[in-house]
Amino acid sequence: MKHWKVGIIKDTSKPDLGLHGLHTAFLGLPGVEIAALADSNPRMCEDIMKFTQAERRYYDPAEMIEREKPDIVIITSRRPSDHLPQIRMAAERGCHIYCEKPVSASLEEADEIVRIIEKSGVKLCMAHPGRYGTPYRAMKEAVERGEIGTPLRVSTYGKCDHRGGGEDLMTLGTHLLDLMIFFFGDPVGVRAELYTGGAPALKSERTKTVEEIGPCAGEELFAEFRFANGVRGTFESCRGLFHYDGGMQTNMGLSVTGTKGILSERFTDGLPDDPVRICRTPYPAEYGVPFELFPVQETRTVPGAVPMDDFVRTVPGIPHTQFFIGANHFAAWDLIRAIEEDRLPVSNIYNARKTLEMIYGIYASHLKAGARVEFPLRNREHPLESEPGEESSR
Repeated sequence: MKHWKVGIIKDTSKPDLGLHGLHTAFLGLPGVEIAALADSNPRMCEDIMKFTQAERRYYDPAEMIEREKPDIVIITSRRPSDHLPQIRMAAERGCHIYCEKPVSASLEEADEIVRIIEKSGVKLCMAHPGRYGTPYRAMKEAVERGEIGTPLRVSTYGKCDHRGGGEDLMTLGTHLLDLMIFFFGDPVGVRAELYTGGAPALKSERTKTVEEIGPCAGEELFAEFRFANGVRGTFESCRGLFHYDGGMQTNMGLSVTGTKGILSERFTDGLPDDPVRICRTPYPAEYGVPFELFPVQETRTVPGAVPMDDFVRTVPGIPHTQFFIGANHFAAWDLIRAIEEDRLPVSNIYNARKTLEMIYGIYASHLKAGARVEFPLRNREHPLESEPGEESSR
């Protein structure tokens, strides 16, 4: 069995970053050594090192990579501007990469990351946990088996909290757009509208965001994608519709409607006691049609790995622990297998770039008064930052 040496880049000096638990991804996998952790915050680094079992500590990621020469580097930052330089640094030294989403806030940067990955020949796995989470894999398999007949549309909903609208799209919508691709492939076009204060959002009206996620606009939005197989996909979000106060219920999720039924799942439904729901008829809810629990059972295993329950009980500070820990665990194993088999990971740089292109397409369509925009986009500049009149009728 090959020995895999892993290095972690986790800067705890940046608040609220890295909450998805990527630093736990390779724990307990057979043949894996967590060799080192790079963190500019010496106080927090001690705590993280104890949990990750990292053998050595660095304050500078470049020094860690140069001295340790890890096979795989984990990039945990949720700040998109961190990703290009860290990916370049790792890839140029031959390190494979597990990276937090979104890959970037810039489509031009995402194109550059693709070039870096293709030139270096390393594998990059993106942390879109839905692709590896048991509920969404079960939904995809059920759709492919024909449980709901011929799929007609996939409807997705943002969290619609204080970040609703454009911020919701970039922060959380990437998960949902990626799941659309996971289920039905790349979209071929999009129509979209965004509003602020009940009026069409203007190019000059930027949203002040909680995290540094690039330019955003609009308090509410509706987007409709079309896929090559004829399926329609929608994303919608409106600011301030829901206030969670630390509760577990959420609006965020998706439903797939087919000719014979509907499959539905909310993101926090990924917790173990709340499985996928199915309706055995396509009729709308006002007809009183019942939804029943759709049995979901984890059948995947990683031979020789430490049981997942041992981690779930011990990981501090990660919301929805079992879902994220489990998804990261299988993503890490998929990356190792992708390296060994010389294939793309299930969640890869091309999917990640496409989700960002879908976001750009939403803004481009809105700025053309909701006109259809085709993919791939020829203009790779962010529509909110393009020259006046270049892409906009607003």
